[in-house]
Amino acid sequence: MKKKKFLFQASLFSIILLGILMIYSSSSIWAEFKTGNPFYYVLRQGLFFIIGLFGYFIACKIDYHFWLKHANQIFFICLILLILVLIPGIGMVRGGARSWIGIGDFSIQPAEFMKIGLIIFTAKFMTKNEGILQKNRYFYLYMIFVGILFGLILLQPDFGSGMIMVLSIVLLLFIGGFQLKNIFIGIIFAGIAVTAMILSAPYRIERILSFLNPWQDPLGSGFQIIQSLYAIAPSSLFGYGLFHSKQKFFYLPEPQNDFIFSIICEELGMVGGLFLVFLFFLLIYECFQLAKHTKDSFAMYLTFGFTSLLFVQVFINIAVVIGLIPVTGVTLPFVSYGGSSLILSMFMMGIIQNIMTTAPIDLNYFYPPQKIKKKRNPKIS
Repeated sequence: MKKKKFLFQASLFSIILLGILMIYSSSSIWAEFKTGNPFYYVLRQGLFFIIGLFGYFIACKIDYHFWLKHANQIFFICLILLILVLIPGIGMVRGGARSWIGIGDFSIQPAEFMKIGLIIFTAKFMTKNEGILQKNRYFYLYMIFVGILFGLILLQPDFGSGMIMVLSIVLLLFIGGFQLKNIFIGIIFAGIAVTAMILSAPYRIERILSFLNPWQDPLGSGFQIIQSLYAIAPSSLFGYGLFHSKQKFFYLPEPQNDFIFSIICEELGMVGGLFLVFLFFLLIYECFQLAKHTKDSFAMYLTFGFTSLLFVQVFINIAVVIGLIPVTGVTLPFVSYGGSSLILSMFMMGIIQNIMTTAPIDLNYFYPPQKIKKKRNPKIS
């Protein structure tokens, strides 16, 4: 148990602390120009980390059955926030999206709450209705329900957060045992819906075109990805060195956000980028292993759902930064600047740690099969 807990915590807090360091490195020039204080973003992220740390330890102490008992209420609160953010005067507009609700000098992002709230709700639904999603009718009804929530997020518009939520739920439903044919039907309908959404918004079409050929509009829609590749490509094995990025000098817009991985690769090189990817792999692997060996259905679904959410977001962010998929506006968990994302992600990890320490777990999670065999069949001397 101690070894598993250490690996989990070491990988988690190493990612967070590296993120705080890189937020300072990537944002100091931009922050000094914008606010006169080079420490503006890193100090706020440090405050978010302290709040998140309190949330993490509180979540570690709350028995995971609490989330099963109150899943409906949690989802309802998240739904109210998701509706409120769409109301002018309540929702704050940034970068053309009405995605935040202001609280004094700070703001919260309801889509981040909904992603976690929906996973808790889905984990409860699958626990209470074991096997029901294998029936076509219930599977399609549930996907329509998820599609409505996706539509509410699109009204902001925030395509990236909505896509992460849907993909995470699909992965969660997959382990619930829905039929393979439903996957292909779902992919077809999702493809049609996504194509329609892209064609309905000119800026989404521009993102697709800039992904295919960013040099077609190097000062417009292709600017971010070109500057990102300029940061990564020449950085070599060890990069330019910490605090020595060139792209943060107003070439890459707000580099502490979606494209912070570009700055990490530029300053720390391929070694630094791969080290961060390894830390994420270690954290995600440990969480998936916990879900695999947990004997309690709700704990298993909840852990798998949260881990899927983390995996999908990390994959999409890094894929965007290195030019594999179009720009989506998805941040890198625990690393990019942002209060709602960091605090809620740490709270989510606290719930997983509580499951690790209190849920009934198969011995295979803690010991190799050979050691278990020796423990069950000790030699008689």
